[in-house]
Amino acid sequence: MSFDLVIRGGTVSTATDTFRADVGIAGGKVAALGDGLTGEETIDATGKLVLPGGIESHCHIAQESSTGMMTADDYRTGSISAAFGGHTTIIPFAAQRPGQSIADVLRAYDERAATSVLDYGYHLIVSDTSVHDFREDMGKAFDRGVTSFKVFMTYDIRLTDESFLDVLDFAAGAGALTMVHAENHGMIDRLRARFGEEGKLAPIYHAHSRPEAAEAEAISRAIRLARFAGAPLFIVHVSSAEGVAEVARARAAGQPLHAETCPQYLFLREEHLAREDGQKFICSPPLRDDVTAEALWQGLATGILEMSTSDHSPSNYDETGKLRDGGKDFRKVPNGLPGIEARLPLMFSEGVVKGRISLQQFVALTSTNAARIFGLVGRKGTIAPGADADMAIWDPEETWTMSQENSHHAVNYTPFEGFEITGRPKTIIQRGNILISDDTLHATPGDGQFLERARYAA
Repeated sequence: MSFDLVIRGGTVSTATDTFRADVGIAGGKVAALGDGLTGEETIDATGKLVLPGGIESHCHIAQESSTGMMTADDYRTGSISAAFGGHTTIIPFAAQRPGQSIADVLRAYDERAATSVLDYGYHLIVSDTSVHDFREDMGKAFDRGVTSFKVFMTYDIRLTDESFLDVLDFAAGAGALTMVHAENHGMIDRLRARFGEEGKLAPIYHAHSRPEAAEAEAISRAIRLARFAGAPLFIVHVSSAEGVAEVARARAAGQPLHAETCPQYLFLREEHLAREDGQKFICSPPLRDDVTAEALWQGLATGILEMSTSDHSPSNYDETGKLRDGGKDFRKVPNGLPGIEARLPLMFSEGVVKGRISLQQFVALTSTNAARIFGLVGRKGTIAPGADADMAIWDPEETWTMSQENSHHAVNYTPFEGFEITGRPKTIIQRGNILISDDTLHATPGDGQFLERARYAA
């Protein structure tokens, strides 16, 4: 049999196996794994790794804040940056503003996503359960393949416990998955007010205003609310040892619970906030310390934490973004860091190369587990006959320095400036089409397809 494309001589890795094989691609799907395959086009992957394309399941792209500020990346720039980082699928958030119907949210994001070069889906952020026909609209969103919802326990879009339970009840009945940003708003609000009264407004006080206890309490409460509702739950961006412990206890008890962390909590530290440009590093939850990072690595290595996602939320370091109100008051600095392009190289270099996780764990943490948990299993996240031919060919030995200069996002800095990296995705393939090769983008905005995701079954 002749294939449309053959990737020849590489080392293929999935979440469970690593082996030498040619990969035959036909009709946008993986058609065969074997030796001596021939095709109309061939890529020589000798000495390279052939991995499933990354699935970035936590990113904020073309999303408005509650104050109306839009993220620096739209779907075109965000998806291109993700592609250069080794991704083939993104699942950003579609955010409801208070008073807005779910139908209007999805219409707006469908227009914004039309320029994506990567396949994409949405998680629906729910901030108002009181709008007319809320449950009916949620049902329509679910029916079109938006099968995960996100709620906040802090910020001005936070839900009350009663409204949180409304979302959990719907999810339990429909077969959806609820994600939660878990921080105790009362603790944070009290500390922010105290620091304001004391004139402690430098970026470092952002970290001091959001202690580990605020995260741990909210994670514990969210877990119990989900248990009460009989609904599965996903804790986003766990940043504390106490948070990992809360997740571990609930998982050991058999609760359907998932959790992630992010590279910033593994590689950056609270001290970054004390720098002159500390505003660049304001994110929530905040950066912490070495001991916490080690606990998070242990959580990833043992499977308590099932993903490491970027939480890409880009604002420029200038008066349009991080310094919009002068940057002198941490409470007014937009939260979030860019990192969608940096995620996979950082996790490969610091995880696989340094022996913290295996290559198979890397694949699971950055691709396969997202497909399993978010309704894409069998189609995305693996290299196997019948799956979409989404993959990244990596040079595992290339060494390079991460910088703003070699980044492709639309934001004007990277928080990982100067990081020395080993390993780099070189050729990116989506549904059998070459997206990137030789540092050149071959895709056209709009090539990405909307992904109707299956109900929660993990």
